Amino acid sequence: MKSMTKVAVTGALGRMGTLVIQELAKAGDMQLVAGFDAAGAGRPLPGGVTVSDASKLKEVLASTKPNVLIDFTVAAAAVENVCTAAEMGVNLVVGTTGFSGDQISRMRSAIDGKVAAVISPNFSVGVNLFWKLIAVAAEALQDYDIEVIEAHHNQKKDAPSGTALATVEVIKKVLGDAEVVYGREGIRLRGREIGVHAIRAGDIVGDHTVLFAGPGERLEIKHQAHSRTAFASGAVRAARWVVDKEPGIYSMADVLRSR
Repeated sequence: MKSMTKVAVTGALGRMGTLVIQELAKAGDMQLVAGFDAAGAGRPLPGGVTVSDASKLKEVLASTKPNVLIDFTVAAAAVENVCTAAEMGVNLVVGTTGFSGDQISRMRSAIDGKVAAVISPNFSVGVNLFWKLIAVAAEALQDYDIEVIEAHHNQKKDAPSGTALATVEVIKKVLGDAEVVYGREGIRLRGREIGVHAIRAGDIVGDHTVLFAGPGERLEIKHQAHSRTAFASGAVRAARWVVDKEPGIYSMADVLRSR
């Protein structure tokens, strides 16, 4: 019988952290052993766990010995969390977005040869299928104009979203030399480019659309998240998958391919 997977969650009191913990409570093979947040230390979590201050991460990981840490925080905090967890030999699932190139390099160096990590801007099963469909469409419609439009709630700080940026990378792998234009202003003709547009309004969970427009027609491929539960359940699935993998960085596509 497979042993219980012990899980720690950073950003435990945030939107995503709360949902991840709820999903863990439903899973018969997963156990929450630690939760961390920058505020709210001492607050109760399911299973008799209490929130630990984020500054106590190394100390608490050493005492609770989780198999995996799930991180949904902000980029600056996530880098430190990843480096500390990797140093402690704790596998990782990272859903935080908005990393700079230097931050990504630092995380890669910390993870390399030490732990397994699933890092993805989106853990939704539907979004990962969306990316596959986009690749097929981009291959078939290389002469069409392509626009990427994303919409999120008014509290999301990074723009474009990590999912939108990953979508652009999917398209660029097909088109190769296309320029990426973030929004448009002034007077200029549209060239061979991928337009990217970000909307921040209300309580939109997450919408992503890729528009392919050609002579006399257009095709739109869209993913809409009705609830953040789709992301949380995917992250828990990734946590279950990553614990027995060889050290390295994996994507959610790797998790889904293993079914």
